[in-house]
Amino acid sequence: MILNKILNTASFLIFLLFLSTPDLSAQKIDSDSLLTVIIKDMQTNKNYEKNIERALLGKKIAPAYLDYYLLLGRNYDLLQKRDSARYYYNYYIEKNPDNEDTFNYLINLELEDKNYNNALVTIDQAIAKHPENKNFEQKKLTVYQLQKDRKKEYEYLKTLQAKNPNDDAVTQLIYQLESKLKSDRAGINYSFTTFDRKGYGPWHLLGFQYIRERQWGSLIGRINYADRLSSGQSIANGIQYEAESYFFTGKNNYSYVSAAFSNDLVFPKIRLGYSFYQNFKKGWEGDLGLRYLKTQDGTEFNTVVIGLGKYIASYWINLRTFIQKDQQEYYPAVTLTMRYYFDTRFDYVTLTSGYGSSPEERTTLGQFKERISLDSYRIGAGYYNMFNNHYIIGIQLTYNQQEYVRNLTQNELELSLMFQYKF
Repeated sequence: MILNKILNTASFLIFLLFLSTPDLSAQKIDSDSLLTVIIKDMQTNKNYEKNIERALLGKKIAPAYLDYYLLLGRNYDLLQKRDSARYYYNYYIEKNPDNEDTFNYLINLELEDKNYNNALVTIDQAIAKHPENKNFEQKKLTVYQLQKDRKKEYEYLKTLQAKNPNDDAVTQLIYQLESKLKSDRAGINYSFTTFDRKGYGPWHLLGFQYIRERQWGSLIGRINYADRLSSGQSIANGIQYEAESYFFTGKNNYSYVSAAFSNDLVFPKIRLGYSFYQNFKKGWEGDLGLRYLKTQDGTEFNTVVIGLGKYIASYWINLRTFIQKDQQEYYPAVTLTMRYYFDTRFDYVTLTSGYGSSPEERTTLGQFKERISLDSYRIGAGYYNMFNNHYIIGIQLTYNQQEYVRNLTQNELELSLMFQYKF
């Protein structure tokens, strides 16, 4: 109470001083002093009605002093008197567009009132005046997100990427958004694996899949057929049924679940998986997950998966570690993947390398029990491309130096082909 009386008395004395001192410099001092009183009250007592009276008085004393218009806008805004706040914000921006804070105040006001078109107009003004301020670009993306206009959000992200191709965060957002756009794909995968051991192989793996992508995530169904040959004769073959899903659990995170089943020797009996992915700033992504595998003879394996990825301009680099145990021994595996994207997430070249056997290797997963304790070194390269907005093709070649018994190795060469039709 005492402080309020002091502030009120000070405001009154400032006004009397202005009336008794016609000198222009004294008027400037009075105006500054009154501004200080208002700003201090906004930080302490928050008597917004009184501050409006003081600001109107200051505006009358010095009508060309624009800071009073800004303070009027803020105090009206804090009192939820939107129309008055909007008027003074716009007046201040018209006279002084160099102040970035005023743009933010007005944009936030329009967003709270769901005046998205007005917000976009103000944001465009702010970007034109302050093109270096990425906060306004983010505000524009926020408007499109609130409007649930994925197409405009995507188009604007592509504009930002063209403007600054080295912005890792924008690249990450583009690929996240592409996975949320409505899409259906049907396709076929085929892998042909040869071995340099006489009378061993080749192996065939054929898969049919359907992928359904929606705003909530994706659902993938597969039917796989494998056939292993030896000396030109089929020695084992079978079918596996598989389902996978990626679903968004928050603005910056998503999850992956998978399940596969087979009664045939060339596949594990059961394969289950879960991973949680978290997107961080500046294009970073981390994941943590578990894999469970049960072979046809009933042997069970549990694997912990830890991954770290990074978008660097048009590159995506990912390192994943698999921590797995067979009886009392731990057998780690690691995979390094690098992609360079040309346009969409379907257009890229990829390089892979790794050590050890993991539950992610579909072609040899039927031999996981035998391979987990043996050394394996592999390297691969691939090319994937979408054309005519509907057709996606891919080719990948992988070389693997694999122990088949301790201290004896074989060379494996796998050619993988992929074709999908995008609806």
